[in-house]
Amino acid sequence: MTRIKRGYVARRRRTKIRLFASSFRGAHSRLTRTITQQKIRALVSAHRDRDRQKRNFRRLWITRINAVIRENRVTYSYSRLIHDLYKKQLLLNRKILAQIAIFNRNSLYMISNEIINEVESTGRII
Repeated sequence: MTRIKRGYVARRRRTKIRLFASSFRGAHSRLTRTITQQKIRALVSAHRDRDRQKRNFRRLWITRINAVIRENRVTYSYSRLIHDLYKKQLLLNRKILAQIAIFNRNSLYMISNEIINEVESTGRII
């Protein structure tokens, strides 16, 4: 019986996996089984941390806005600012508000003071 040589499918699959794990250290980049395990683990971490990154950036923006708002007036806070923005139907998301707070504080002070003055004139006490 003649000798049958195996195809290249398995070798091609393994080299593709090795290319993914080429930057890993030690056996994680050399042994096929550990490479596949580390690939699964890396992809799970990447998927989880994409959601976590969105959460962390939102927290950062809220912290920045709150810090700048409290510099201007002691009694005014982030939650009141957002509440008054919604009541005035000003659609500024937190990312844009945080950028305004960092690069142009005076305009954020103007926005908040305008809202405060209008709310005080309608009768609500801050």
